[in-house]
Amino acid sequence: MSATHDVFNQAPPLTGFSTADEPALLEALRRDGGGWGEAEVRELGARAGSEEVREWARTAEASPPVLRTHDRYGHRIDEVEFHPAWHQLMAAAVGSGQHAAPWAEARPGAHLVRTAKFYAWAQAEAGHGCPVSMTYAAVPALRAQPELAAVYEPLLASRTYDFGLRPPLGKRGLIAGMSMTEKQGGSDVRANTTRAVPTGDGSYAVTGHKWFTSAPMSDVFLMLAQTEEGLTCFLMPRVLPDGTRNAMRLQRLKDKLGNRSNASAEIEYEQALAWPVGEPGRGVRTIVEMVNMTRLDCVTGSAAGMRAGLREALHHTAHRRAFGAELIDQPLMRNVLADLAVESEAATTLALRLAAALDRSEAGDAREGALRRLALAAGKYWVCKRGSAHAAEALECLGGNGYVEESGMPRLYREAPLLSIWEGSGNVAALDVLRALTREPDSLDAYFAEVGLAAGADARLDAAVARLRTLLGELSDPHRAQLLARRVAEQLTLVLQGSLLVRHSTPAVADAFCASRLGGEWGNAFGTLPTGTDLGQILERARLKDTP
Repeated sequence: MSATHDVFNQAPPLTGFSTADEPALLEALRRDGGGWGEAEVRELGARAGSEEVREWARTAEASPPVLRTHDRYGHRIDEVEFHPAWHQLMAAAVGSGQHAAPWAEARPGAHLVRTAKFYAWAQAEAGHGCPVSMTYAAVPALRAQPELAAVYEPLLASRTYDFGLRPPLGKRGLIAGMSMTEKQGGSDVRANTTRAVPTGDGSYAVTGHKWFTSAPMSDVFLMLAQTEEGLTCFLMPRVLPDGTRNAMRLQRLKDKLGNRSNASAEIEYEQALAWPVGEPGRGVRTIVEMVNMTRLDCVTGSAAGMRAGLREALHHTAHRRAFGAELIDQPLMRNVLADLAVESEAATTLALRLAAALDRSEAGDAREGALRRLALAAGKYWVCKRGSAHAAEALECLGGNGYVEESGMPRLYREAPLLSIWEGSGNVAALDVLRALTREPDSLDAYFAEVGLAAGADARLDAAVARLRTLLGELSDPHRAQLLARRVAEQLTLVLQGSLLVRHSTPAVADAFCASRLGGEWGNAFGTLPTGTDLGQILERARLKDTP
């Protein structure tokens, strides 16, 4: 072979690591009552970083699902075919309890452990996290109709992945989807035109369309339709109890920017059977708990994407030489990597704190519930926004190699914007922050009580808290409040992240965050941490154990 084809100065394949090998993750588990699940999280993290699972992820993305509307004889089947790699990923996720374990195995820290698992596993492949997340979120919404929950919840919580078109109650485990968005409404679900008419036996016949239904191959769906009482939530099976297909017509699959391993469809309902969930006319109130659960996974998924991008950047720069030295040892690159690490840890710590708040609120802690209400909306806005910028910078650390599909970085880059859009784009999340501040003032009290736990520990954090209080005082005028909504959501998140890092991270990470994000010593791009930042300590905390 010609010497021109000798390969050198290229990073070796990144496999055989653990996505759970991260101090911020493990410390949060131990700190907030999830230590009992650490072994399971570690086991799942090691599997996520294995060569086998990384190949599943690559293959599932490269072989997107295909819609089969009819069989060879002309019968309507409305089935979605997936590559076997998709089913392997789903079986592993369900088998580890990411989809619904906290609802079946209620114990302190259950949601935190489940979130830690979701975080570790999503770093392998994000697309299949969509049906996993929706199944997790469906259970509390379904409980608004106890007789349905009694029948379906055990199957939704089952750790058996049982794919295929069969009556739900005859399967060993179920996956749930959501079907809300319509052409004319988007996030404004009250503009929905799909209608449901009672049939006389307690069920309804649903007719209409849905413009965007993710995971249309799910066994059951929570969906919204108009009734005489108003917008109502329904449970709709894909296959009827007698084995016939429900009148859900999959029109086409969406050709999406990212999330390509997962199917998303346009659906027409032609008097499809469904059962009401919750009080008629109160559909938004019924399904809002499902939205809150999936928003937690948006924050967690964004944090997972940041960690995955950071890992790739650290690995590449540790093995790539330029201008006479490894990239990771060059001051400017070290600043970029450290900045990415700080952002990643801030996102991870917040996501896990929100999961801990969920655990405590489920146990009856009203203040934790109020904190979650406000911090989740704000965190959904800011962390998911930062995900795209983080992915772009991490990709750039690999240079031209990062722009090539084989690196896996384009997949992270394409996936990041979805989490900012899903369950309410930036404006929707920011407006939800205003709604919480207006309608649930206890949430702000709970927020400042949490932030106040770090009072006096860092002058820059204290000053940021004071500025935030001043900013909140400007929201009395509704028009001005909307103009300030994004700024408020951003500052609420940054101050909370700063408080958490000051209390729980290493001094170098907390100092870098407070100086750059709260103290005004920060440029507009990653890699602008102020002079004097302890980059070495930050990178040591962020690095994989087997990274040089």
